[in-house]
Parts: sequence; structure tokens; C-alpha cells
Amino acid sequence: MSGRIRDEDVAYIRDRSPIDEVVGDYVQLKSAGGGAKKGLCPFHDEKSPSFTVTPSKGFFHCFGCQTGGDVIAFLMKIDHLTFTETIERLADRLGYTLRYEEGGSNAPTFSAGARSRLIAANTEAAKFYQEQLNAPAAAHGRDLLTKRGFDKAACMQFGVGFAPDEWDALTKHLRAMDYTIDELETAGLSKMGQRGPIDRFRNRLTWPIRDISGDVVGFGARKLASDEVDQGPKYLNTPETPIYKKSQVLYGLDVAKKEIAKKRQAVIVEGYTDVMAAQLAGITTAVATCGTAFGADHIRILRRLLMDDDAFRGEVIFTFDGDAAGQKAALRAFSEDQKFVTQTFVAVEPDGLDPCDLRQQKGDLALRDLIARRVPLFEFAIRSELAHHKLDAAEGRINALNAAAPLVAQIRDKSLRPEYTRLLAGWLGLEVEIVSAAVSQGVKSHPRTQEPTAVASEESNWRPDPYDARLILEREVLKSRLQEPALFIES
Repeated sequence: MSGRIRDEDVAYIRDRSPIDEVVGDYVQLKSAGGGAKKGLCPFHDEKSPSFTVTPSKGFFHCFGCQTGGDVIAFLMKIDHLTFTETIERLADRLGYTLRYEEGGSNAPTFSAGARSRLIAANTEAAKFYQEQLNAPAAAHGRDLLTKRGFDKAACMQFGVGFAPDEWDALTKHLRAMDYTIDELETAGLSKMGQRGPIDRFRNRLTWPIRDISGDVVGFGARKLASDEVDQGPKYLNTPETPIYKKSQVLYGLDVAKKEIAKKRQAVIVEGYTDVMAAQLAGITTAVATCGTAFGADHIRILRRLLMDDDAFRGEVIFTFDGDAAGQKAALRAFSEDQKFVTQTFVAVEPDGLDPCDLRQQKGDLALRDLIARRVPLFEFAIRSELAHHKLDAAEGRINALNAAAPLVAQIRDKSLRPEYTRLLAGWLGLEVEIVSAAVSQGVKSHPRTQEPTAVASEESNWRPDPYDARLILEREVLKSRLQEPALFIES
């Protein structure tokens, strides 16, 4: 176990680690004048930038949550590192060899903290898997990759590997490097079998999953055997570990983050091979979730990179399969979209091909065209709902209206709501007034779609909607009763 890092080394690392460059790996920064830079705070959710970095002083400060400090404090907080782990990461960034008070100048960097140790184990596993992809036993895996359009260079670029069809090949390899069984289990690389520790991944293609800073924190693995031989899931991911939280990781973000910030665009695909296909086709902003739905934590990560606030608008493009599952994913994303200020779109291939298959069958240009032909997520979600109804019959159109109007009502941007009301009326062949009445009723049923200030204002000045179908019926009944009272005399 190495000892305390020398004070002079800590000072050296701090002075030579530009805070704006380090923070820039996590947050898109814009010039704020006076040598300062601003961005959306990564430590709390906000729409207007209050997070300030002052490179000349080497400090950051958020006027929203009052968090501040130097480059070391920033990394410790954002990546949940110990002080020693932070200094070691910054030293690796600079290519600087640290000296320790005990253990000599060549003390291994991973031994100073548990997190560093787990990352190092995953890094060694990635190297092992990548080497195994060249072995004769991996021929069926290489064939599959070739059929999907990935040559050797592409596999090396993305670190694709092969987990041997053996019980403990990786476990033995890492044990020989002095990693303990407890460390391998904690890292999600091994698990206990009936006769001792065994590899978690066997006879599978592997993809290293990296965090935003590029550290290997886990793996995604695709089985190669048939269901009769291997009854496990087609895709298997590293379980939740101290360094891998699937809800907080986007595959490919480590290489796409700069392009996302530069182009103000993020393309969300569904799988590891889809990211590979998109990146190789020139869609350099493509990322994917890791075996989980796109959620709130993913939104927060992208918002920081996109500078998604009222002043700077980017775009997020979801790609979904054209089948029922893809439409369900779109509707799920619709509910999450309300947390974005950014414009959100959907790109769906009419033949139901995923990005990887599309590139393989029709080429890079077809995949780029798919992204270029994106449609607004609101439109896609509404049209997907309409597709479930028979619009050539009056009853079908009314049922479709009842199903789609709440979707329009959920659009929080009140400047967009009237436009989609008009579009929905056109798609249904109904009068705009009728659709508007249904949408208005949906807004009242979902008060959270209103802005808080607008809610208070509208509640205090509420007036009946003259086009509300229920009120129209009540007015006609009242009118008949006044004009022909004899009709309502009880016998």
C-alpha cells in the first residue's frame, strides 16, 4: 500500500491542471467576460447558467447552489473521488509520475484508493478481452462483427473484445495480477460459482463502457451461443457497482462529448453496435443507454453538454425501431422530453431497421439521411397514437381525439400547443374548435403542464371555455327548456 502523496507533487498537479479544461470535459463553458466562463451547474438542475469558472484564479463557483473550489475539489465532487484518487487521475492526465512518502516513487497508482483499483481491474479486463478477439476460439464472434459491417480497425477503435467460453479465464488472468476475489466481484467481473469464483461473461462479444472521463467502469456483452446452449439474456451488462451506475452512464459519451458540445446535438440510439455504426457513418454525436431506459440522470448529463437553457438551444434526436416497442419507447421519451428546453426529435427508419442494420444494408449515406429526416418528438408521439385508431369512421376519429388530445395538452410550451392543436385537427379531419376544446379539457386535467405562474393567473381569471363540448350540450338543453317549457313538465 503506497503512502501519502508528497505536498510538492500535489501543488505541481494543481498548478498545471487548467480548471477550465478539466471542467470542460463535463460542462460546456461559454465566455462570460472578464476572463471568466459560464455554464450550467453540474451539481444542481438549472435552466440559466450560474456556474462560473475563473481560469486565472483556478477556481469555480456556482451562485445557485454555492458550491465552489479548485480543480481538485471539482473532480472530487463530480466523480465522487477521494483526494488521492483525484490527484492520481490528474497526474495521469499530465503524464506525471507521483512520489509517495512511503513505498517509493514507483508506487502503483491504483493501490491508493478502492475506486482506482476497480477501474484498473476493468481496464485490464478490457485489454484481455480485446486480445482474445484475435484467438481462434473467437472466430464466430469475428464473423458476426464482419456481417454487421465492422472490420478489424473498427473493432479496435471501439475496444470490442471476446470473453472466452471458459469458466474462469479472466478471473485467473486478473488473479495473477494480484487482484483479489473480493475486488473482482465488486467490479462485476467475477461471481461465485458452485466451486469458486467464475467469470461473469463467457462466450460473448464485449464492449467496454467508459464514464465521461474515459475510465472503463463496466462492460456490455452479447451472447454468441444459441438459446438452446445458453439460456441467458442476449445482452448482459455489468451489474451496479461502486463505479458503474447504468442510469448515469451513456455508452460512447467519452468520445462524443466534445462533438455534442460543439454541434449542440446529441443522437440517442439503442445499442452498442448502433453507436459504432453511427460514429463510423459520420454521426459523431451518437450515444446509447446501457441496458436501461433513457431517464432523468441521462437528461441532466446531456443538458450540461448541450448548454440546454433558455438562451442556448440544441437538439436531441432519438432513434427508435419502427415496431411497437419502438413506438412505446418514443412515448416514454415524450414524457421525459418535458424536462428538456432543447428541441427533441425522432428518427425512425420506415422498414424498421436499426441504425446498424441500416448502415449495413444501405450504407453510411442512408444513416446520415435518416438523422437529417428527423421529425419533432411531439409529432411522432401523436401520430403513433393516431395509428391505433380507424380514422375513416366517425367513431374512430372521436376515439383518436380522446387519446391524442391529452398528449397535446401535456406540451408545456404554450406557444407550441396551439400549433399542434391545429395539426391534430387536420390529421383527424375535425374542426379546430372541437379539437381545441378537447385539448383545453386535457390541460385542466393535467395542471402540471402549466407554468407555475401561469397556473395562478389562469385560476384567478378562469372563464368557461365556450367550445367545451359539455357546455355546448348544457346550453342547448337550457335553451330548449326556456323556449319550450312544456317539453320538460313531469307527467
